[in-house]
Amino acid sequence: MITRRDAIKATGLALGAAIILPKLSLPAFAQSENVAALLQPGPLGDVWLGPKDAKVTIIEYASMTCSHCAAFHRQTWPELKARYIDTGKVRFTLREFPLDPLATAAFMLARCDGDAKYYPITDLLFDQQAAWAFVQKPQSPVDALEQMLRQAGYSKDKFEACLKDQKIYNAVNAVKQRGLDTFKVDSTPTFFINGERYKGEISIEGMEKVIKPILGA
Repeated sequence: MITRRDAIKATGLALGAAIILPKLSLPAFAQSENVAALLQPGPLGDVWLGPKDAKVTIIEYASMTCSHCAAFHRQTWPELKARYIDTGKVRFTLREFPLDPLATAAFMLARCDGDAKYYPITDLLFDQQAAWAFVQKPQSPVDALEQMLRQAGYSKDKFEACLKDQKIYNAVNAVKQRGLDTFKVDSTPTFFINGERYKGEISIEGMEKVIKPILGA
């Protein structure tokens, strides 16, 4: 469960926690059994976009309060989706790796209304990150987040109920912990493209350098 106090205490921590490290490509997940482990979903399942038989699979571990994650979703994601996911060439999922209680709260809100709302809400919160994650006093980030979620049809009661849902709270943290322990995710965003790891924000040109050879393009 996330309390308003927990999330409010996260104000000012989010930007400092959004650490970007140099891109790194590792062969650690080249073996098929490790790729299979990477593809195993968390307690709430993965919300996939793109066909199962796509040649390229991208798994992103991100934090909703990570400024580099938000930049990726504002600048690269629309082109990646239009060029490769919507055309059936790439399969993609976003996994939770919250860096602070406020990011945990945001992911819980994205999860509590079913899979269909997951990307509309995460897209909204990434696009408008500055308006809720980095607000200045006297406004609290939780109040700003509540106002933002009204656009997605969340009443005050629904908002509060989502943040008190222990099952969702545990599930979000389980995804993060497995990413940390099993796949050694230690910064956001981290991408696994057909099992190979890439750290940090990636431009559409950077994405294409990786995925075009796989597609044979």
